[in-house]
Amino acid sequence: MTKIIIAGAKGKMGQALLRVAEKIPALTVTARLDRGQDLGKFIQDADVVVDFTGHEAAVPFARLCAQHKKAMVIGTTGHSEAERAELLNISEKVPMVWSSNFSTGVNALFWLTEKAVEILGPDYDLEIVEMHHRLKKDAPSGTAQTLAQILARARKQQLEKVLRHGRKGITGERTASEIGIHSLRGGDVVGDNAVIFATTGERLELTHKASSRDTFASGALRAAQWIIGKAPGVYDMQDVLGLK
Repeated sequence: MTKIIIAGAKGKMGQALLRVAEKIPALTVTARLDRGQDLGKFIQDADVVVDFTGHEAAVPFARLCAQHKKAMVIGTTGHSEAERAELLNISEKVPMVWSSNFSTGVNALFWLTEKAVEILGPDYDLEIVEMHHRLKKDAPSGTAQTLAQILARARKQQLEKVLRHGRKGITGERTASEIGIHSLRGGDVVGDNAVIFATTGERLELTHKASSRDTFASGALRAAQWIIGKAPGVYDMQDVLGLK
């Protein structure tokens, strides 16, 4: 039996995690926390902390997990560079599954995106379009940023030198090396992500559309069970799904 704490239990993802966890006999939720509650009061009774609060809470939670030798699943996005650096440092003490997206379908999209770059070669223009609900606070989404990182890595580029966030005004012709990324916000869209490969005469699009947060919750809970007993370090859903 894997004992988990769900941090951010009152949020949309927290509610999805609780809903899905009830259907998994091998899981038990030992605490449901929201912002302002003290994780330290409950952490001793759990194996894993599943954090879907906000980027500012991830580091304090990770410190507690390291102190008590508990594994962690991080589902928040929008971390600053300083927060990312500290989380990576803490991961040397405890195992973490840290992913921008826990959906099995999206992680298949990550894998397919890298393979498409390898197959199509350098003659295709690369663009990413993502859309999420109007209440999402960060842009571009963590999923879109991961897709951009995959594209840049596959082409052996430094992402910060080739990334273009939208376009406005007289921008000049599109360069062959740039990776475009565009964020749309509106309504209650759970998450749409598309990678476009365009060249003269044809266009290939890889698209994933999520209609329920339960798909992300299922992946995060799968990760929570998988991380038990792993060596300290940062893992992602590609590790969980055996795609690496």
